[in-house]
Amino acid sequence: MTTTQNPTSLPEAHHGPAERLLELVLGGSAHLWHNRPGLNVSGTWYAAAHATPQQRARGRPVAPGLFAPAAVNLYRQLLDIYRLNAELMAHFASYALTQTDWRDLKVATCALMLVQEHAGQPVRGDQGEIAFHDDDWRAIGEAMVLHYERKSLRMLTPKSVLRVAELLEHPEIAQLNRAAGFGDPASRKAPLGRWKRVATRWLAARESNLPMLQGLVKAGYKETLKKLARKAGYKPSSPTFFEVLGWKQKQSAGGHRAVGLEGLRLVKRERFDGLSEAEICEWISLERLSYKDVVGRLPKDVGLTPAILAAVLPSLSDRDLRMLTPTLEELGLLEDSAVKARWEKAVASATDQRALNIAKNVRGQALRQKLEEASDNAARQAVAEATAETDVRVMFLVDKSGSMEGAIEQSKEALARILAGFPLDKLHVAAFDTMGTLLKPKASNRAAVQHMLGGVKASGGTVHGAAVHALHRDGVRVPTDARLVVIVVGDEAGEAGDQFARAFRDCGYTVSALALMVSVVGARGNTVRTCAAQLRVPFSEVQVEQFADPYQVPRVLKALLDAPAATGVSQSGWVERVMRTPLLKVA
Repeated sequence: MTTTQNPTSLPEAHHGPAERLLELVLGGSAHLWHNRPGLNVSGTWYAAAHATPQQRARGRPVAPGLFAPAAVNLYRQLLDIYRLNAELMAHFASYALTQTDWRDLKVATCALMLVQEHAGQPVRGDQGEIAFHDDDWRAIGEAMVLHYERKSLRMLTPKSVLRVAELLEHPEIAQLNRAAGFGDPASRKAPLGRWKRVATRWLAARESNLPMLQGLVKAGYKETLKKLARKAGYKPSSPTFFEVLGWKQKQSAGGHRAVGLEGLRLVKRERFDGLSEAEICEWISLERLSYKDVVGRLPKDVGLTPAILAAVLPSLSDRDLRMLTPTLEELGLLEDSAVKARWEKAVASATDQRALNIAKNVRGQALRQKLEEASDNAARQAVAEATAETDVRVMFLVDKSGSMEGAIEQSKEALARILAGFPLDKLHVAAFDTMGTLLKPKASNRAAVQHMLGGVKASGGTVHGAAVHALHRDGVRVPTDARLVVIVVGDEAGEAGDQFARAFRDCGYTVSALALMVSVVGARGNTVRTCAAQLRVPFSEVQVEQFADPYQVPRVLKALLDAPAATGVSQSGWVERVMRTPLLKVA
């Protein structure tokens, strides 16, 4: 599911660039491209194959590719933040590339940086002399494209480089850029800023490094590279570029082409028709072919066999291995000790919770449990990254009052996805109605959290402070050098905010940051927001529905747990971290 709506409860007067940036990260998954048919239901994308009857009735069919409503909404949010604080956006673009695995966000921020107005122009004095030069933040967009980190998700793939241009060329995005003054308002062409220049440099670097170019072709990017070259108007320095891509050339209408017209020895991707299984495996090993390249060339009478998949395994990333778990199980490869060890290593390195969806498609209970471990590992890694610089203690206060009837089960599922990421000695959980009840998981995993929450039912009144007093009575103390992050799960309909704030003061807890996981069926209150104002600490919120997105959980945890350096500040610790990110530079 991709949503384009981001309702916020912060007062409009408080919507500065930092708050808007935090809301963007907490409030939307920002999946812009989908490789399967979908439905547009009031601006939200749903997979057509899994849509409910109600969604099918209300939705409009959407072809695979860019989902325009989500793209326009995200870009508009980024543009609003840029207008309020261009420097913050420059740091956020650098942060998005180097500190996140959020591919579509990298594309959107790169697009904005390549086309925005700070391009190093000379600023002249009263006499017309050049006094200084403006910041060249288009160079940050260039650096995002050119940044290279082998076998990493923290750089732009060839497909991402192409998508930057596709995003900028979309009519609604182009109109936003013209309205912002980033291009000629009278021009019919979409403003692309420096995209063509940096795409040309990106392609030239791959052409000059033949093994890199060949590797991209083997990884399945041949057609993407062709599209990139066409869109950028790239002129290769030698026929080798066309040969590696298997790209036959002909003279243009203008007659200006000089490279690749004669004597090309095209490298064509041949099918494996007529080859035996053993010969196919030998070919895979010899050419070091990728999974995508192999699957597209297999003859129907052979198909994907255990031996062929085993031959392809060295080319698979950890993410690929997790995704292919059902296939590995079906072909019996997980019974091989070496393959099983490699797969378990992939599970341990998970950075998202997509394994929970994959677990639904495996038969073995043991495999299902291992995939759930991958989800736990992603949460643990996110918590570890967010708390690496300081000692952070976390309180989760779960509303189980009568107003949570119908919403409590959704809250439980969200908590099951995130609580397993916390070390037990730094995690404190309590449920509340008019009385606080201590909750303690038996272990730091999803199963233990589900067991802990199993008996929680919605009933009674609402006193948030009761949970705080319950923790204090149980002996929970926070070291003076630690930062306390309090996350409330519920609809914040309860006592006055100043009473909730008094509970923390009475118990001697110094709160560094307060957050709300919004779970609402009926009316919503304002207890938590008012409490944050009374305590003079940063407040942030996230809709509990966001935790259904397997990619969103690690992102939200990092943003919520980055407590600020000192209490009494309005800016979150996560925004502080963004501003500390060094600006990318073109090498």
